[in-house]
Amino acid sequence: MLWQGRRQSSNVEDRRGMSAGGLAVGGGVIGVIALIINLLLGGDPSNIPPELLPGQANSQQSSELAPAEQAADEKRAEFVKVVLAETEDTWNTIFQQMGKKYPEPTLVLFRDAVQSGCGNATAQSGPFYCPGDNKLYIDLSFYEELQSRFNAPGDFAMAYVVAHEVGHHIQTLLGTSAKLSKARQQVSEGQYNKLSVKLELQADYYDGVWAHYADRIKILEPGDIEEALTAANAIGDDRLQKETQGTVVPDAFTHGTSAQRMYWFKKGFKSGDISMGDTFNDPSLN
Repeated sequence: MLWQGRRQSSNVEDRRGMSAGGLAVGGGVIGVIALIINLLLGGDPSNIPPELLPGQANSQQSSELAPAEQAADEKRAEFVKVVLAETEDTWNTIFQQMGKKYPEPTLVLFRDAVQSGCGNATAQSGPFYCPGDNKLYIDLSFYEELQSRFNAPGDFAMAYVVAHEVGHHIQTLLGTSAKLSKARQQVSEGQYNKLSVKLELQADYYDGVWAHYADRIKILEPGDIEEALTAANAIGDDRLQKETQGTVVPDAFTHGTSAQRMYWFKKGFKSGDISMGDTFNDPSLN
């Protein structure tokens, strides 16, 4: 992505030098991946089951970054600020075309642990959006997680993650998230999981819509869309379940399969039309 020298968003809270106050962090790879399934790309940190936090470690034991690591972290911060700025430009334009105003979300950068309007979370939770305070939360170490754990290298893989969380902000502004929250009290767990999948896939679609506009202004480079699709493929429910428990349980899906996530991102990228992302009434998802 051709991002250097472009506008950086001012809607950023940098909490990387702050302590979140002794949060417990999970232990073990399975616990970490389970947390990511629950929280990555739109989960609610207040709903983390206690059993997914088997280990106890004090977040105040935050390690200081070496100079080279600090420089890399700052470069990542600059990058996500540019991505956020590009999403602001895109969604301001789209909302204006819809006759609406676009209240821009805030990006919170943190390290190790953070307190949000949706509860406490750690870096192991992965990036998330909190509708309670309209903020995106990202520990920039996730950039490395994409490459090492999920085999999804490239800067546009991280851009995909940021834009997906912005997609959840769009859903909050349009009332979709509130409807789903209400339905949570009225349907079974299995029925709610299906609704959750549709919510996540719609956020992937909105992610693709942003990429469509980014391509229009010629800031995408060859291979960027492939990087996004690799990330989408890596975090499908079926793939994560297979890796963590050896079996796939479709009734427990909450984010969609790898194929579904790639499909809806590509659909948004090709169309650039927000009205074509109604996953809730798509027959293929029933």
